[in-house]
Amino acid sequence: MPTNNIVIFLLQTIMILQTIFSTTYINHLLSAYGYMGLFGLMALEGASLPIPSEVIAPIAGYLAAKGVFNFYIALLAILAGNMVGVVIDYAIGYFIGKDVVYKHLRLFHIKKEQIDAFDSWFNRNGGFAVFVSRMIPVLRGLISFPAGFARMPFKKFFIYSLIGSAIWDILLMLFGYYLLSSNNLYVAMSAVALLALIFYMIYRTAVKRTRKA
Repeated sequence: MPTNNIVIFLLQTIMILQTIFSTTYINHLLSAYGYMGLFGLMALEGASLPIPSEVIAPIAGYLAAKGVFNFYIALLAILAGNMVGVVIDYAIGYFIGKDVVYKHLRLFHIKKEQIDAFDSWFNRNGGFAVFVSRMIPVLRGLISFPAGFARMPFKKFFIYSLIGSAIWDILLMLFGYYLLSSNNLYVAMSAVALLALIFYMIYRTAVKRTRKA
């Protein structure tokens, strides 16, 4: 993930924040989507589609701080949607198999090298790889496929995924609740920059470890 991508990510996030601070947008989001919108977006994200939880969950936390959402209901909607998505990918890997999935990776905007790296990492670390991967920005959904390929027991897969996803979603929502809701725009922007840096460090570390696997 080159430096220019980080800059692009920061600029996009700032634009999103500027939109969030618009009362009109908040009212539109609540009336048009509400909790089901959170559920649906996170289900798509969990199924490895390019919809970032790193944006959705902090927004939900922000809206909860402003009284638009109930924090706990929003968290449940996000986590439930996330788990539906990861189970879908697990089922695809489990029932369809590696050969067919590899032929259609373009549908998920995933590269074969990424799946190979996570497949190798999963074979070495099993459940721990599933747990840790749920907290890796950008790539966190990829581990579901190798778990399905290996026919990992569903209960074990679900528990590891649930715990890892819950930690990730709670942290992101708390970030949005306490920092993005700040009336000081400079505090909010500084928080976004710090979060982006943390994401980048986690991402780079994960990529290096999976490539060594």
